Amino acid sequence: MTPTDYLGFAGVSMILLAYFLNLKKILDTDHLLYVLLNFVGAFLACLASIIMEYLPFVLLEGTWFLVSATALYRRWQKRRSFLVR
Repeated sequence: MTPTDYLGFAGVSMILLAYFLNLKKILDTDHLLYVLLNFVGAFLACLASIIMEYLPFVLLEGTWFLVSATALYRRWQKRRSFLVR
């Protein structure tokens, strides 16, 4: 396996771990760890797809990364507005 394979494998494993933990009701989709596993996992998988020049997965993982980034931003906004009050 190449370093790119390891990068992609790590990213996809993180996404699958988040999914599995959610299915087993260990993590809710609002849990910070769930969001972070998806965020970092999608970033790594997208990066590996870019290096491999495999555009369908660049689109898939890039979208997953943006959705996760949006969820992180919303959590940050919610916490920030709570602390300001």
